[in-house]
Amino acid sequence: MATDLKHMLSLDAAHQLCELLAAAGATVHRGQWQKAMGPDFEALGLMDRGRRLAQVMATCLPPDFARAAPLLVRAMGRPMGLDKHGEPTASGDVPSSFFYLPHSMYIASHGLHHLPEALHAQHALTQRFTAEFSLRPFLQQHPDATLAHLALWATRPRLPWAARLPDFVRDPTPVLPLLARLRDDPSAYVRRSVANHLNDIGKDHPELLTGTARQWLDDAPVPATRQSLLRHALRTAIKRGDVQALALFGHGQVSPLQIHSASISPSTARIGESVTLRCQLHNPTAQAASALADWRVFYVKANGTLSPKVFKGSTVQVEAHSSVVIEKTLSLRQMSTRTHHPGRHTVEIALNGHAHPIGHFDLHP
Repeated sequence: MATDLKHMLSLDAAHQLCELLAAAGATVHRGQWQKAMGPDFEALGLMDRGRRLAQVMATCLPPDFARAAPLLVRAMGRPMGLDKHGEPTASGDVPSSFFYLPHSMYIASHGLHHLPEALHAQHALTQRFTAEFSLRPFLQQHPDATLAHLALWATRPRLPWAARLPDFVRDPTPVLPLLARLRDDPSAYVRRSVANHLNDIGKDHPELLTGTARQWLDDAPVPATRQSLLRHALRTAIKRGDVQALALFGHGQVSPLQIHSASISPSTARIGESVTLRCQLHNPTAQAASALADWRVFYVKANGTLSPKVFKGSTVQVEAHSSVVIEKTLSLRQMSTRTHHPGRHTVEIALNGHAHPIGHFDLHP
């Protein structure tokens, strides 16, 4: 069973934060700290725990942020390192990277009028956690000065838990030079962040995304890591069948492959079971042909309408005058990310982004 995220910022972590602040020279009274955390701390969710601890931290640190910021940085554990694959590795000083969520929230709420000190603290923070939350108000209120400090940073204009950056959603071009500097970073973690940022941009500016990807692919030779980055960055565009995005990876043309037969078995199922989607693809031409094949399932929502979900397939190669069968087992178990509802579900297969209906199945309680 998945661990509730709130446990990443546990009661023990809160007490450890208290001790680190005290060791760094903050004015900490442990009894007052415990009282300020409140008797309901363990009932709070992750973000509310972070906010509560940020408020408690503020009572222990000097009211002048310029004096508080050095103490905050001094109370941080060692920076993360990188393993041989370029992935971050925790220092072991703290239980999880979410230990620094209160630091992030404190900087965002108290440092806006002390830009140099706040950005220095966030530089330290981003080596241990993420500064995406705390940077947002600075990008909104001090866009030019903050961008000037981000020559080696990148932050996403959309995040599920954070306020959007409307100016950068509206016009993301100022951050593109930053992303270009980071696109070939040796850290896989950094490259994935660049890809996620580009994917966010593409949700509002699809042509800017594909244009940027085209420019990044024009360099010769293009590192394999950059190609992988761009595939991840274009994943949403490819899922929705964006012709320009598909063309960048050789799938822009209508595939000659034909659907000779398709089946959904069983045609009737109950929530908790599964169905198997199967499709035979035939190549009628005298030369080998290929297609990027994705499954699209239109799930029934609670209100009875249909909502499509794309399951990424792979590139299918079919020899001349030959056929291949592709299939997928579709789980109908209830999940935290998807709630199944009774009704008729329709299924398509998309070849190079072009949809072909293959049938439906009826789902019962």
